[in-house]
Amino acid sequence: MSNYHVKAADRPQALTGEAIRALRQRQVEGISRRRLLRVSLGGGLALWLTEVTAGSIGFLWPNLAGGFGGVLEIGTFDDVEAGNTDIPWTEGFPAYFPHARAFVMLIDPARQQFIPGDDESGDGTALNVRVLYQRCPHLGCKPNPCLKNFWLECPCHGSRYDRLGIKAAGAQYGPAPRSMDRFAIRVEADGKLIVDTGKLTLGPLPVALGQPGIIPPRTPTGCI
Repeated sequence: MSNYHVKAADRPQALTGEAIRALRQRQVEGISRRRLLRVSLGGGLALWLTEVTAGSIGFLWPNLAGGFGGVLEIGTFDDVEAGNTDIPWTEGFPAYFPHARAFVMLIDPARQQFIPGDDESGDGTALNVRVLYQRCPHLGCKPNPCLKNFWLECPCHGSRYDRLGIKAAGAQYGPAPRSMDRFAIRVEADGKLIVDTGKLTLGPLPVALGQPGIIPPRTPTGCI
């Protein structure tokens, strides 16, 4: 028999104190937990700042670009008349301006002009013009002017307003809680109408038909 014995080549060796200290001082491979935490917090903060910046730009962009939410030009009395020959605008019927999301109407059709001045409240009586936000105060649908009765009528839930946007009181005239909202306006010295679509005044409370403050419909029935 042979006295030759096989010796394991990969027999584990005990670590000495020097070897353990060397391992502790060696650079950690990959990413440490501390660095991972820092990177995660930094990435989250960067994402939040990006969202805030994008949201702010989106909110302010209309003002910067001259779109809805900022100050918009409608034009002079003659400009509005020339652009609305298909409706009786000079009789007080509301004219629609999509870029302002608004209806524009004369308060007193007997006075065929805009009167220079400022009106932050949007009432417009002193300027002989009113500009109404297109949104129905009930649930936000767009009321439509009706040629039959010269009223504004919401096709969604039947809320009805006179031609100046005053809500008629009573369940039969729809569920809107108030009259249509108004934009701040300015008529310049040259007669040009300017609308600030960033300044909105809530419409007044409904008025009972037959009481002062609401214009009766021209016909008993409307368009809806």
